[in-house]
Formats: sequence, structure tokens, C-alpha cells
Amino acid sequence: MKNTIKTVSYTSTNSYETLNELNEQTKNVWLVFHGIGFLSKFFLRYFDELNADENYIIAPQAPSKYYLKDSYKHVGASWLTKEDTLMETNNVFNYLDAVWEREKIPKQCKLIILGFSQGVSIALRYLAYRQLACDKLVIYAGGIPNELHRTHFNFLNTTEVISIIGDKDEYLSQERLKEERKKLLSLFGQSIHHINFNGGHEVRKEIINQL
Repeated sequence: MKNTIKTVSYTSTNSYETLNELNEQTKNVWLVFHGIGFLSKFFLRYFDELNADENYIIAPQAPSKYYLKDSYKHVGASWLTKEDTLMETNNVFNYLDAVWEREKIPKQCKLIILGFSQGVSIALRYLAYRQLACDKLVIYAGGIPNELHRTHFNFLNTTEVISIIGDKDEYLSQERLKEERKKLLSLFGQSIHHINFNGGHEVRKEIINQL
């Protein structure tokens, strides 16, 4: 017997969450991608100390939800796995395109793109795909996809690139850290602002507030 892999296309609906209101006072629009095991509504809590009049935060929701523990009480989500990665990436892009078109961000607003943990790979892939001319790109404790090269980001002429890593991050060995820094350098050159803090694989509000 032989298995046959087939595919179908269909319409799917997914939510996303925003914090504060987008209006004439808004100066900064944040597009933030949570890590594995998060939900967008909880990820937004890390941004709730930003000036509400000046900052509008958009948190897309990873599509693959699952129960975090055997108690079947708390739910998290994942963006991608190693299974059907290319197809799932295209599905995520279609979803993010819909979010972007729905929000209609004013041109005068500064755009800040932030990815945390697994969200880094989505942030960078979508940035390269959509060619979003952002003012700040924040790479927070996540891995850079191997398929990305410097030419994917040639359009980022004045973007401030910020790398944030905790010195006790349990997912970043010295070897892995060296590898990721090499990737960063190859993509964005020497003009990267590095922020290192005393802590593990976690989001720190005080660092977010300083960005």
C-alpha cells in the first residue's frame, strides 16, 4: 500500500489582538509576534506600560493552538513546525496580509516590528516577503531562518536593528549564540544595537519600555 499526499485550499478565519487605539495621536505602531506557547492576548501584557496615546500594538495570533499541559486547562499556540513548513508559511503570510490590510496603518506612524522566540522567524520571514519599511526591527531571543540572506533586506535603508538576549537563556548555548550572531552580522552588518540583560528566555517589560 502507498500513501498519497493531496492538498486542498479553503477559507480559514483567525483572530488577532490589538492594544490601545489607532488615531491622530498615534506615533508608533508595533507589529509584535509572540513565541511558542503564547496567545496574542497574553503577549500584549508586556506592552501595556507603553504610552497608550502614542503607541498602538498589533499582536497576530499563531494559528496552531494546543493544550500546554496534561490538565487541558491552559492553551498556547505555535506558528510553524518542521512539517509542511513551506505550505504553512504561505498560510501564515496570507493571514498576516489580511491583518495588515485590515489595519491600514497611516504612513506618518513609525513602524516597529518585534519578534520574540519563535516569533522572530515569522517576523523576519514576513518582513522579507512583504518588504515592510519599518523604523525598528527587534529580534528578541529567537533564531534566524537559514534561508534568509542579506539581499532579502536590502530595502531596509534606515531601519534600527536591535538584538535582545538574556545572559541565562536556556535555549541559547554559547555555540548557538555564536551561530545566531554570525547570521545577524551577515544580514544586517555591523550597525546592530545589542541589548543583553541578566535573565533567561523571557520578555522584560523594562526593556520593551526603553525601545
